[in-house]
Formats: sequence, C-alpha cells, structure tokens
Amino acid sequence: MIVAILIGCEIGFWLLLALGLASRYLWKRRTLSTALLLCVPLLDVILLTAAVIDMRGGAVADIRHGLATAYLSYSIVFGHRTIRWADAKFHHRFAGGPPPPRPPAGGMPRARYEWALWLRIVLAYALTWALVQALIWLVADPTRTDPLLAFVGGLLKIPLIALIWPVSYTLWPRKPESARS
Repeated sequence: MIVAILIGCEIGFWLLLALGLASRYLWKRRTLSTALLLCVPLLDVILLTAAVIDMRGGAVADIRHGLATAYLSYSIVFGHRTIRWADAKFHHRFAGGPPPPRPPAGGMPRARYEWALWLRIVLAYALTWALVQALIWLVADPTRTDPLLAFVGGLLKIPLIALIWPVSYTLWPRKPESARS
C-alpha cells in the first residue's frame, strides 16, 4: 500500500505542477493555478497519514516506510525550490519569460552555491532521521521498527557522496566564464 501511495504522490506532484503551470501561463487562469499549486503539499499529508496508519495497524517497518520518510523530507526541503525551477523553465519555454537563472559557472560563487546545496541535502537527511525517530516513538515496538534505523543509516551515503561537489569546487575552483577568455 505504501509503495502505491508513494508512486501516486510522485505522479500527483508532477501532474499538479504541470497543470498549475499550464493554468498560469497557457490558460491565463491564475486563481486555478494557485489552487492547484497549493494542493501539492496535501500529497505529503496523504503520504504521512498512510505511513502512520500502516505502522499503527501493525505493519513491520521496511524500506517502503523509510522511502516514505525520505520522500517527505525531500519534499519539505527541496519542494519549493523544485517548483520555482519548474516555474522558471515553463515560463521561459511557453510564455516568453526570461531564461531561468543558472548556477554560477565557477570560482567561489560556485563553491558557495554547492555548499548551500549540500547543506540542504544534510537538512533533508536530518529531517528523514527525525521522521524515522517519530515513527519509532509512535509505534513503540523495536522489533517492528529496527529496519528503519538500518535504512536511515544507509542513507548517510547520500550526504557523504554529495560532499564531493562542494569540496572539489572549494579546493579546485574553476575560473568563471568571464575570466577564461
């Protein structure tokens, strides 16, 4: 059940986003667009509710529940940024808006950009850890929740691997485009 809801939430996210942006830029229905985009966080509430109901109903935690917590964390930390990115792309492509902003090409501005992105990844990981701890506390049965700890421990690889980019841009910064010519 959780996997189906997780997949449904992901499809729903992109569907609501596409319909919201189409309503705004193609159909000029700003109120409808706002309503559709405001529905996006409801998907997170649906997923969280399903995970809690499943766990409270006696399910043994596994990767599905861990993925649900990771999805929620990503959505909370990166959701607004993803919507802004898609909005800028859609506005440029379909409504003649300016090109979307790009990350700095090099130098210390790029290093700062990469460190900020990495800190968001760390925040998402910490939030996933907190959600897992909340599920463990809510269920209060270590025999059913131990796999969650193993899952979140395995997720530690993500911020560690992602650390490569900010460190490399800090230690070996590329020259900005203007300095290369």
